[in-house]
Amino acid sequence: MAEVKRNYDATSRRERARLRRRDVVVAAQELFDADGFQATTISAVARRAGVSPESIYKGFGTKAALAKAVFDFVIAGDDEPVPIAERPEARAIQDEPDVRRKIRRYVDGLVERQQRSARVQILIRDGRHGDETLRETWQTLLDERLTGMTMFGRHLLETGDLRPGINLDEVADVLWTYISVELYELLVLLRDWTPERYGDHVATAITTAICRPSV
Repeated sequence: MAEVKRNYDATSRRERARLRRRDVVVAAQELFDADGFQATTISAVARRAGVSPESIYKGFGTKAALAKAVFDFVIAGDDEPVPIAERPEARAIQDEPDVRRKIRRYVDGLVERQQRSARVQILIRDGRHGDETLRETWQTLLDERLTGMTMFGRHLLETGDLRPGINLDEVADVLWTYISVELYELLVLLRDWTPERYGDHVATAITTAICRPSV
């Protein structure tokens, strides 16, 4: 019985820690949106989340690392410890036999992720000019995007339905470019395109750029 109680206590502690971490990330997201990165202090995040500033430094290290945690949270849509590549949506893309529908499925998910994450991506991108600590965070986002698109590009190449002569580097670069927050910012945030129109455009552009022409 004592062993069961210890296991229960450990599970409860982990759950409480997860909830506290989520509260901090949500508080940071709200303050970043309202006040910007530079004006938001760790103390302000701590007050909103109901924790101590010391616990935030212990859990995240820096404010830039906290901004990255906000990005990870909004891009996934939750704080479950399951990588996006292993979620049902990604499995559905892998199982889809038609390459054009694979791309369409991916873009449908991208539209949702951009709606959740564009503001924090732009905050990190633009904030790096005034705060050196964000430079590495922005580069990490770029590197992670390229890694993900290289994996997706390899999967698309394996279908045998991409245009002749295209290689993995080109596929990854096309995907990496078209899913950038800059394109979403230009078309949706600045030109008032609907997310649906943006998604249609991105899916068509990617398909045209990399797929074998339809007969």
